[in-house]
Amino acid sequence: MSDYIRRLPVYLLLDCSGSMMGDPIEAVRQGVKALLSELKGDPQALETAYLSVITFDSDARQVTPLTELMQFREPEIHASGATAMGKALNVLMDCVSTEVRKSSETQKGDWRPLVFLLTDGSPTDLETFNQAAPKLRGMKAANIVACAAGAQADTSFLKQITENVLMMNTLSSGDLARFFAWVSGSIKMSSKSLDAKPGAAIELPPPPQGFVVVP
Repeated sequence: MSDYIRRLPVYLLLDCSGSMMGDPIEAVRQGVKALLSELKGDPQALETAYLSVITFDSDARQVTPLTELMQFREPEIHASGATAMGKALNVLMDCVSTEVRKSSETQKGDWRPLVFLLTDGSPTDLETFNQAAPKLRGMKAANIVACAAGAQADTSFLKQITENVLMMNTLSSGDLARFFAWVSGSIKMSSKSLDAKPGAAIELPPPPQGFVVVP
């Protein structure tokens, strides 16, 4: 087991509801592409980061399982339907429990996953969300960052999932591009600090210009 490399699992939870149709969903596609390109150019991230994509509209599904960066294929992302954020949290919890290696007596497991959730609205499956959010928070299974995009996004729901909530004022292509660039910077920073400060709290770069950290 000496050649085992501890992975840094990264999960992207992307809102693909109908309100994201048009320019926003195209900007998300381009953002995932730019994120991948950026991470592939970083030796440390290339060695440790593994990426998964979970999308949610009227339902939620893992469209890309946890994959090493060189093998990662960009998923097809389309916008339609409602905002089943609660279902997305359940999918995330299932994925983390099955994909992330736990520590044993003979070897250390993976690093604590990084999760980035992007939404432009609020959950339409409220009952499911109200059950899933405290369960996810109680598991303390991942470092979660949530980003509310545009005027219709409700940060109060995101604060139920994590303390790390960002607000961006628009769904413009520029703002979404800045968000994905910030995500790639966060992953690179995390992959570099893993060995230096194991078990330490997540360190994130300053948010992009125009983004607000929700208190």
